[in-house]
Amino acid sequence: MATGAKCSEILFKEQKRLTEILQRKPDALLRELRSQSIISVKEHNAWRRIKKPEERVRRVIEKVLQEGEATCQQFLESLNNLQHGRQCMNLLSEYSLPERPKAIQYIESKLKMKKYRSKKLKLSDVLEITPQCLEDRPPQTIEDLPWHFLRKLLALSGMARSTCLEHRAPTDQTLTVDKEELDIHEHYFFLSDTVTNDSLNPLDVLCAVLLCSDCFLQQEILSKMSTCQFALPLLLPALNTPKGTLMLWAMRDIVRKWRPHSLAESRGFREESLVLTAMPTISFVRMGSCSFSKSKLLNDILSPSQQRHNFFVHRDMESGNVPREIADGLVEISWYFPGGRESSDLFPEPVAVTNLRGDIESHQLQFCFLTQVSSAVFIVTESISDREYALLSSLQGSATKYYFILNSQSGEAKETLGFLKKLAPVLKLNNSHVLQKGRATNKAAFVKYLQSAIAAVMTSSPKRVSIEAMAETACQLGIQVDEDSKECQSTCKYAKKITVQIKDVEEYKRENLRLQGEPWKKLAEVEKEMCQMRRQGDIPLEKYKSQLKEKLLELRAQQNTHHPTDGVSTFIKGIGHLPPMEKHYFLKWMKFDLDHIARENISKLQDQYKEKCKHSKDDPKQLAELDKLISASSLGVEHFLRELGQIYEAEHAMVGKKAKKQRKFSHLPGIAADLMLEGFPMELIDGDVSNIPLQWVTDVLTQLHAKLGERSRMLVITVLGVQSTGKSTLLNTMFGLQFAVSSGRCTRGAFMTLIKVAENFQQELGCDFILVIDTEGLKAPELAKLEDSYQRDNELATLVVGLSDITIVNMAMENATEMQDVLQIVVHAFLRMEEIGQKPNCQFVHQNVSDVSADEQNMRDRKHLLEQMDEMTKAAANMEKKGREMKFSDIMDYALEQHNWYIPGLWLGVPPMAPVNVGYSEKVYELKKNVFAFLKGSSQKRSPKDIPQFIEWVKRLWNAVKHENFIFSFRNSLVAEAYNQLSVKYAEWEWGFRKMMHLWVSEKETFIQNQPPDKLDTNVLTKLKNEAQDKLRQEAEKILDHLKQYFESGAANLHLIEKYKEDFCRSANGLRNELESYSLSKWQEAIRIKKGRHKTDAIMSEYKRKIEEQVDRLLNQCRKSKCKLNNNELKKEFDNTWSETLSELSLIPLQKRKISEDMEFHLRRDLANRGSAVRQRLEEAKSLPTYKTQSFRMQKEYLVSNVFRGVKEFFTQEHLHKTEALAKSLIDKCNSYTEGKVNGKADYDETYCRELLWMINEQLQQANFRNLDTSAYFEVDLKLHILGDAARAFQKMHEEFIKENDPQRRLRKLKPQYLSTFKALYLEKDEYQDRAWNFCDQCLRPALVDYMNKRLGTEIVDDFLSSEWSIEYSTRSFFQFFVLKQLLEENDFNSYVQYTRNYADLIKTWIEKHLLTHYREKARLGDLEKRILSPVINKLNNALKNSKGEKTKIVSVFLKNLCEKLQQDLVIPRDSFEVILFKNTARADQFSAFILHFIPDLKKQVLSTFENLDIEAKLSKLTVKPQDEIFKRVFGCGKQCPFCKVPCDAGAPAHKEHFAAVHRPKGLGEYQGSKTEILTYDICSSAVVSNGTFTCSETKWEPHPYKDYRKFFPDWLIQPDPSITASDYWKFVFKKFNHQFAKAFDALPADLPEDWGDITKEQALESLKETFAWKPETG
Repeated sequence: MATGAKCSEILFKEQKRLTEILQRKPDALLRELRSQSIISVKEHNAWRRIKKPEERVRRVIEKVLQEGEATCQQFLESLNNLQHGRQCMNLLSEYSLPERPKAIQYIESKLKMKKYRSKKLKLSDVLEITPQCLEDRPPQTIEDLPWHFLRKLLALSGMARSTCLEHRAPTDQTLTVDKEELDIHEHYFFLSDTVTNDSLNPLDVLCAVLLCSDCFLQQEILSKMSTCQFALPLLLPALNTPKGTLMLWAMRDIVRKWRPHSLAESRGFREESLVLTAMPTISFVRMGSCSFSKSKLLNDILSPSQQRHNFFVHRDMESGNVPREIADGLVEISWYFPGGRESSDLFPEPVAVTNLRGDIESHQLQFCFLTQVSSAVFIVTESISDREYALLSSLQGSATKYYFILNSQSGEAKETLGFLKKLAPVLKLNNSHVLQKGRATNKAAFVKYLQSAIAAVMTSSPKRVSIEAMAETACQLGIQVDEDSKECQSTCKYAKKITVQIKDVEEYKRENLRLQGEPWKKLAEVEKEMCQMRRQGDIPLEKYKSQLKEKLLELRAQQNTHHPTDGVSTFIKGIGHLPPMEKHYFLKWMKFDLDHIARENISKLQDQYKEKCKHSKDDPKQLAELDKLISASSLGVEHFLRELGQIYEAEHAMVGKKAKKQRKFSHLPGIAADLMLEGFPMELIDGDVSNIPLQWVTDVLTQLHAKLGERSRMLVITVLGVQSTGKSTLLNTMFGLQFAVSSGRCTRGAFMTLIKVAENFQQELGCDFILVIDTEGLKAPELAKLEDSYQRDNELATLVVGLSDITIVNMAMENATEMQDVLQIVVHAFLRMEEIGQKPNCQFVHQNVSDVSADEQNMRDRKHLLEQMDEMTKAAANMEKKGREMKFSDIMDYALEQHNWYIPGLWLGVPPMAPVNVGYSEKVYELKKNVFAFLKGSSQKRSPKDIPQFIEWVKRLWNAVKHENFIFSFRNSLVAEAYNQLSVKYAEWEWGFRKMMHLWVSEKETFIQNQPPDKLDTNVLTKLKNEAQDKLRQEAEKILDHLKQYFESGAANLHLIEKYKEDFCRSANGLRNELESYSLSKWQEAIRIKKGRHKTDAIMSEYKRKIEEQVDRLLNQCRKSKCKLNNNELKKEFDNTWSETLSELSLIPLQKRKISEDMEFHLRRDLANRGSAVRQRLEEAKSLPTYKTQSFRMQKEYLVSNVFRGVKEFFTQEHLHKTEALAKSLIDKCNSYTEGKVNGKADYDETYCRELLWMINEQLQQANFRNLDTSAYFEVDLKLHILGDAARAFQKMHEEFIKENDPQRRLRKLKPQYLSTFKALYLEKDEYQDRAWNFCDQCLRPALVDYMNKRLGTEIVDDFLSSEWSIEYSTRSFFQFFVLKQLLEENDFNSYVQYTRNYADLIKTWIEKHLLTHYREKARLGDLEKRILSPVINKLNNALKNSKGEKTKIVSVFLKNLCEKLQQDLVIPRDSFEVILFKNTARADQFSAFILHFIPDLKKQVLSTFENLDIEAKLSKLTVKPQDEIFKRVFGCGKQCPFCKVPCDAGAPAHKEHFAAVHRPKGLGEYQGSKTEILTYDICSSAVVSNGTFTCSETKWEPHPYKDYRKFFPDWLIQPDPSITASDYWKFVFKKFNHQFAKAFDALPADLPEDWGDITKEQALESLKETFAWKPETG
């Protein structure tokens, strides 16, 4: 191959031989290429996994060849760095590799930007949040300069071009020089003015950065430079191209506004793209050397006299005197734009000024270009010689005017003048074309003269050339134009296919963007009406909702019939099928063209707006019409993306979740997600209709989450403020973004942009991305007169504040009134966030405050502002119906000193020529730094949202916002999930507390039962009470500590449930009180039982003593008898003696009592003062045992008669139902108390009756009973019913007690033991083994069975809650979900009736059924029983083994010691124990050994006792009933919704507010029409946001608005449905069983909306999952 071949050709030819060398160390090659960014990390990792080395190398070379010439050269150069590099270079030595251009060497050696030569810098690289972007320190090294330039420029800093490095200050030591050592060398006098070897020329840095940037970053760089009023590079020198590059594309994005003098009177203005604006161009060039700075002179020419600005870099600027290394040949351009002020404008029309860097002799191509495009060229020179004359005379025939600025030396002036005379006819020069600048020339006067010369050129009909037109000249001269790339040109044509069709914007949108506009507006109105029900009228609520839903589907169906127009189809193909770079080009071309068209339209409309505003007389309709016109004439890429969203939503609504193959547009969200990844702003709220396309936004963000590999933790930063106060500019300056800021393009709605956080900063910041949301201005003038403008502002503020981690409130200091209004809106938004546990940080930005003392001066203002905010918070809290005093700091994270920022105005001077104020940039940077410092500082306290959580927030917040009407309601699956997780934890802690106390109380009960009665005085109970209080306090504190640790654990979304923390703390203390009361009552009962049995025990002891005397006497008689008695004879003798003894004892049976008579006495005394009617009622009832009712049924006489005067029959029925429900609740409570006492197996005590009456009376005094106006008959019958049931139960309990404790019965049980002992003693048989077994069987076995019954209940609960039922029973909410899901699957009407009417009974049945199902298998419970029994058996074994070392030999002492050791666990039956001791002369060690031997058999017997019982029998004998403990866990407070009777779901037992996840139609709560008796089907979660009214006993039967329901039910929080499908479950059930419910409730069937019939069982289940935030992975 010939020498000097291209690198790609060399690589292609030699790839086989190179592969043979490189395959020896392929990993080294991959590492080297990765380090130089020739391959990506992903490629590096993928290729490393390829097993064959040659295949790895082959893939690499293929990839490099695809990348192009520059990458091939970089690859070949990199081979030198490898171990086998020498062999590679030897192979390539026959070729001459292309020489590296000077610019490339400069970039690689000085700036260390080698990696960006082939892989260009992108805007996203520069915008990435890194630790360095928050460091505001000067550059330390040469390599820092490009990044310093980019960071400062994107922040609009006027110091961006500074390339000075930071110098360390000299130390004191180096400054301390002894006078004698001072030695001034003469060479000091010959040093240059400034040392320049440690810096670079700013223009070199600019050229290098542009060379390393892709075309889109170049565009952003020039756009920001233009904003800063820096001169822009028009022609880049020949750095990587043969003849330089015209930067046309890079300037495409720049738009400028100005007011020419021709429009000064009308105060009009022009706004146009810079590259399209034709204007005179004045060029300044240098010929030869020059002693003064041309660039500085240009700055003077373009600057007003009172405000000088450095448009061009010049030698007197920092580093401006550093020699240029690569920037020679650069042509810069700047402009002057008039502001319409004749007195101060320098020129009446715009003018462009170019500046060639370097001598024209060295850069003749650039000079030639300038002479062709310029109206005039000013040549700065000190002399003209033959060579210069030859160059200039070649310009003959040029239409351009030429001016000479001479700075001649005296010796050369004559020669120069001669050549000028020769040039005069050639260049058409006259005296005015030659300007002399000598040393004595007044600078200001000279500048004035030059300005006059330029003005003269402008008034002489100069040629006007746009930059776009200059591209043609550049092409003719062989200069490359940056737009000439194939990708750029092809996408331009592609975009033109769309934009060329646009003649009239409004018409185009109407005809081509058909799904937005009116259809979308109507959809938005219907969606909001579904939430707010303002136009419901007389239509039944749910029927109206169904109509709206149908209307919604109709509108979507209409949208879906429209196929995408040609323009939209072309747009979809453009963003869907083009490669990434071409797609980016395409969108840019679309933006440029659409903005150009929109500018022309809006300019005309704004003129009309001005005129109509003058004559509209504040007519809102006219303003609305104008706003509509302006909105219709605004056209941007966002409108096309909005159309895509509507196309997608329409198809989704019609096709639903069918297979993607059946959907044509399912790919659109993925395309939009790609755009977000590439940095394009995505519309969140459509400002034209003030609505969110929720399905579109959800699916776009879902796709984005997937594309990010589900690593999408992000923090959200939002800005709020009055329109046109610089919100978008503030965000753009903070983050380098591209939110629209030009005229007529003010943000409408809200847009979001994603910014990546660098990997090395993610952990510190606690997130992967920053999401920045820019919002439309509050108090927008064009919307201010519209009826819903304030509500619109409120909605916007509430939504974005709710989504934000930091909200920046932007205020212009000069407008205090608007500031007040904005603050009021913001306070409301923050207040609503406090309601849901969201407490974002707020930064107040006060713009246009420039005084250096602003911070001090505004201290009082800040305090005054805080006082105002406090007042506003109080007022807002009242309006939002908060029940407590609130301050501003209660609702947001705000510090007076730290969160207020005073920022000077953006412009330093008056636009359009004003540069950006350096103070603005610096203060915005300070704000940014503080924001990120706050985020870093709080990263441990909060968990950032990932995209799925953000989606959930958007959904729920927007739903809440749409329901807005004073009271802000919010439901969110994130809140529900966090609350459920806390409820699960609390349920675990609560059961742990309960279990510990059950076991501990049981131990103390055992202790009481083992004490002699004389020791059970008040001191024992007091001591136990004190012990209990200490233990309860410790355990309650443990729960509170758990709570504290949980809230500090960093678990997801804890801040959202902060307000519930108090409920759980209160619950812990409530649980402590409950368990204290439980403990005390259990011990009092145990003491009462023990003392109650003392009398019978004393009698029994006396009886046993006499029996033992007689048995002893009989034994002596039989032993003296000469005849030996056999077994039968012994038994006969024993039986005779037993009978005689019992007859002599004259056994007195225990006295039976009539419990009902005692209870009647207490009842009559309780009702003694209630009048004759009550006495008569009691007489009619006769006695309690005869007063029997199956169930308590309401009668009309139970209600005071005057309640019904004028009240319809419906209200009477409703009143009766409500009273009956409360009565049933009280009956259940009393029955539960009675059952507890009966299970205690004590004798009846009169305190039981007094306790029941106290419970009834206390409940009847409650407000909910008093409001019902019940009669005295109700009270009497209720008490008769409760006491009647209790009397029967207590009578049975009393008889059982008598039976168990009857002396004759107890003695009969002991007879076999006495007989056995008698026989053994007579026969002189070793009966100690038998007695040991009797001790095991008669004493230990009952004690162990009792021990098991005391503990098995708690262990069953533990075991059950950790079984397959654990999720179902983990929280009340989950339990509700499973119950409703099971009911749906069973499809049994009777179960639904029981659920709606007798929820508690159903739950109890449900729990018992699950327990029985779970423990039907005996092995399951058997293992549990063994586990419980083993510890106490081990304790018994140990006690027996340890007794061997004791000295005692007497068995009675041994047994008493043994019982003492076991007294905490076992209660030994006293009767059997005393029989064992009768005549027992065994040795203690012998007896102990026998017992130890029998222990295994004893254990088997005990387990066998339980094994032989079925599960129902076992459960009935347990002290702690598992079903009751589980019921407490899942039943909750038992309160029901006042309208639909759905039970409360709150997880904290001691909650202040009741709430339910899903409400149901009121007909299922037995509500029916007052006149029609038809079941009502309104759902209260819809009713509370409607305009409907309700009537009930609480309202005294007066109608009241549903929206005010909390006036009457303050402890109930009924939130609107989170979606239109939330109530589908109960709609499905009601529709299915409508007629059965009507029959059961003695009413007529409901006239249900037709669409309820369309709901399927699957949809009902889905709605249930959605409402309860159920995730399959949870269980």
